[in-house]
Amino acid sequence: MCRKTGSLPVPLALRNAPTKLMRDLGYGGKYQYDPDVAGGIAFDQQCFPDALGERQYYQPTTQGVEARIAEKLDAIRKHRLAAKKPE
Repeated sequence: MCRKTGSLPVPLALRNAPTKLMRDLGYGGKYQYDPDVAGGIAFDQQCFPDALGERQYYQPTTQGVEARIAEKLDAIRKHRLAAKKPE
């Protein structure tokens, strides 16, 4: 990935904000802790840099428990897409 894009900045929501300046710049400001969100997943929070968008690094097979994992991942992706759409 780095060969195509180079090093990309971490999204502001994921950055640590140990100083007032960093908080004022928005570091960590919109971070959502998944266990605190209804349903356990902050669907509208993106953890990859904007230039990368959503990536799929794991593609389960259609056999055994991986079939159920695939269903769950598909549902999560649908919720993420719905959360990104403007109202």
